[in-house]
Amino acid sequence: MLLSLTDVSITALWAISGAIRRPVIPAGRDRTLTLQVVDRQVVARDQNVVALTLAAPDATPLPPWHPGAHLDIHLPSGRVRQYSLCGDPAVATHYRIAVRRIPDGGGGSIEVHDSLDIGATVTTSGPRNAFPLTVPGYGSPTQRLRFIAGGIGITPILPMLGLAQRLGVDWSMIYAGRSDESIPFLDEVRRFGERVQIRTDDVHGIPTAADLLGDCPDGTTVYTCGPAPMLTAIRTALAGRDDVELHFERFAAAPVVDGTTFTATITSTGAGVLVHPDETLLAALQREYVSAPYSCQQGFCGTCRVRVLDGVVQHRDTLLTGPERAQGLMLTCVSRAPEGGHLRLDL
Repeated sequence: MLLSLTDVSITALWAISGAIRRPVIPAGRDRTLTLQVVDRQVVARDQNVVALTLAAPDATPLPPWHPGAHLDIHLPSGRVRQYSLCGDPAVATHYRIAVRRIPDGGGGSIEVHDSLDIGATVTTSGPRNAFPLTVPGYGSPTQRLRFIAGGIGITPILPMLGLAQRLGVDWSMIYAGRSDESIPFLDEVRRFGERVQIRTDDVHGIPTAADLLGDCPDGTTVYTCGPAPMLTAIRTALAGRDDVELHFERFAAAPVVDGTTFTATITSTGAGVLVHPDETLLAALQREYVSAPYSCQQGFCGTCRVRVLDGVVQHRDTLLTGPERAQGLMLTCVSRAPEGGHLRLDL
């Protein structure tokens, strides 16, 4: 079974943040793009999802992208957040993203909802794709596609539906959510007709993996994005199915696997932090109210990198190069220390 993870097989650009003291990274070619909000629409009936259309201030063409791509958006506050591109890749002058308001999140979604009105600007380094679509007959040996989206997980899937439809491949989809009011882009999804089944918890109950996968014969490629429990159920159901490809993207941090207890010291204050086996170093820093940068929480954007002044690091990312690791850099969202180890952090 082929797994395509957002924390595996990733090509990433450095994220930019000046909010907190950071290691000095050699300067490269500046690829920063300034984007302006040119349209803003509420796309869920419960008012909690807003879609922003972004364009260059001078209306010049933007870098191209393919279904599954996302933008690292640098918000006016200095926060960096990843949002899937959910518009039409054929439109060269505009990008579209959609953001669900999360009141108890890290503040990024609230900033988007409350501050990014038409005319506001953000910056990005351009599209990146850790969730690319491989189409049967166009690079994939499989015969059909099965799309599964949960709630805001429709955003990377939506452009894939358009491409699959244009290419005439065999595909189907189930779109799950709490209610019709809570799921975004309902009208856009419904235009695909009988290929799409919309299933809401308030009418049908919480779906099982079998409900989501439907008839999943040999030669099927599954693309799914949504809440972590949904992804876990699908992965479990397909375990051992070598005849089915599974590609998924998660919007939250992956659970810690094979974690052990270790400690860290914050150099600027001398404060000590205990990191439990089931949490990341980043989560422990947040628990102790240590100000530390972060964004994707999955090891591919680089925002959370810090310098380790002392201690042995278990690197669990695919972003940092050998020389960067030798310089003492680590990503606090995924990497850690061995059992009983201690790290002294340049924070």
